[in-house]
Amino acid sequence: MREAFFIRRYASPLGRYALISSQGGVVCVVPEGEVGGRTMQWQRSGEQLHGTGKYNDILAGEFDAYFAGGPCQFSVPLDLRGTPFQLEVWRLICRIPYGETRSYRCLAHSLGSASFARAVGRAAGSNPVAIVVPCHRVVGVAGNLVGYAGGLHRKRALLELESAVVNKNHGTCP
Repeated sequence: MREAFFIRRYASPLGRYALISSQGGVVCVVPEGEVGGRTMQWQRSGEQLHGTGKYNDILAGEFDAYFAGGPCQFSVPLDLRGTPFQLEVWRLICRIPYGETRSYRCLAHSLGSASFARAVGRAAGSNPVAIVVPCHRVVGVAGNLVGYAGGLHRKRALLELESAVVNKNHGTCP
């Protein structure tokens, strides 16, 4: 049986995104220019693409709030698809507190060895759910901004947004 996917466009302060979900939750959030390859692959395999979808509508509302200065966490269900290692890395990334960063090496150490840092970087780079799985919070060991599939300008803007909200609220989330 073929799976149905739902797609919605979302205009953010950082540009247009494509929100894609399944019956189980959000599958993909990517800058609109990057969505073509994914949808073509699904269509070739016979998957059905439909408009909007309830999880995309929920996420669009949560994005509106996020870009306005909150929330600290998203509540929309996710339907993450990846290898067991990728899923574990994405779970670790989701635990990075709002307004904070962690290095690839720090996450690798949490997985058992600092030598996994490059593998963590590859997993973060393949994160299909930008912003919600906050890989923008993962930085180089010296705190430098490295690697972000949506572009370093977006990573910088997301970190600045979160930092401004935390500073405005005296170190707490709204």
